[in-house]
Amino acid sequence: MSIMTKGVLAAVCSNILFAMLFLYGLWMRPMTGTDVFAWRMVAMLFALFALMNMTRSWPAARSFSLSVGTNWKRCLLVVMPTPILASQLWLFVWAPVNGEGLNVAAGYFLFPLAMMLAGRIWFQERLNRLQHWAVAFACAGVAWSLLHSAAFSWATVWVFATYPVYYLFRRGLGVPSLVGLFIDLMLIAPFMLVYILTQSASLDILAAHPHLWFFVVLLGINSAVAMYLNLQANGQLPVAVFSMLSYLEPILLFVVSVTLLEEPLEAQALVSYGLIWIGLCIMMYNGWRSMTKPQIA
Repeated sequence: MSIMTKGVLAAVCSNILFAMLFLYGLWMRPMTGTDVFAWRMVAMLFALFALMNMTRSWPAARSFSLSVGTNWKRCLLVVMPTPILASQLWLFVWAPVNGEGLNVAAGYFLFPLAMMLAGRIWFQERLNRLQHWAVAFACAGVAWSLLHSAAFSWATVWVFATYPVYYLFRRGLGVPSLVGLFIDLMLIAPFMLVYILTQSASLDILAAHPHLWFFVVLLGINSAVAMYLNLQANGQLPVAVFSMLSYLEPILLFVVSVTLLEEPLEAQALVSYGLIWIGLCIMMYNGWRSMTKPQIA
C-alpha cells in the first residue's frame, strides 16, 4: 500500500471518528460541554499512552526529545501551538450542546481553504487541473454560504483562523504525530484534572450515573485514535490533498447537527453543501487516478 493510499484512508477514518465525537455531549448528559472536554483530555492521555506502547512510538519520542535538547527557542516553538489545540478541542465538544454545531461545521469548511493557501505559500505546492476544478467548486460552495449569511459566528472564525497555525507549526518543525499530541496532552490534562477536582460537578454525576464511565473510557480511545490518524494523514499527504479530504468532516458534522442535534437548517445551505460535494468527488477521482496510474521506472 502506497503512502498516498495510507494517508487517504487515515484521513477518511479520522473524519468519521471526529464526527462521532460530536455526539458525546448528548451521550454524557447531564455533564456540561466543558466537563466532557475535561474528561476527554484526561482519558485521551491514558489512551494515547497505551497507543504509543502498541505502536512502539517511544523511541521516536526519545529521538525527538534529544533533537530538541536544551534549545529553549525550539522548545517554545513546539509547545506554542498547544493552547490552540486545547481551545479547538474544547469548542468541538462544547458547540454541539450549545447550538453552535452548524457554525463549527462552517469553520471546518473554511479551514481546508486556509490550509491550501498556506501550502501554496510555505510549501510551494501546486495543483493540477482536476484539483483546480475541485477547489473551484469548494470555493463556490463556501462563497454561496457566505453571501447568504448575515455575519460570521465567533465559533466559525476561531476554527478556520487558528487551526491552520497548529498544523503548520507541527509540520514545519517535523514533530512526530503521536509525540506532538502526547506533548499537548501532558500540558493540558493536568489543568483539566484540577478543574474536575475543584470546579466541576462531574464526579457527583458519575457517581449518580455509573454507566457514564463507559463513555469516559470510549471518549479517550475515540479521541486518541482520531487525532493520531488525522496527524498521520497530515504528515503523509500533500497539504492540498489533506485539505480537500478534510471537507468530509464538516459534511458529517453537518449531518449530525441537523439530524441528531436538530439544529435549524436553511434551504440555501443545501446549495453550498452540494457544490462542496462535487469538489470532493472530483478530488477523490483525481486521487484514485493518481494511485492507479502506472509508475514509470
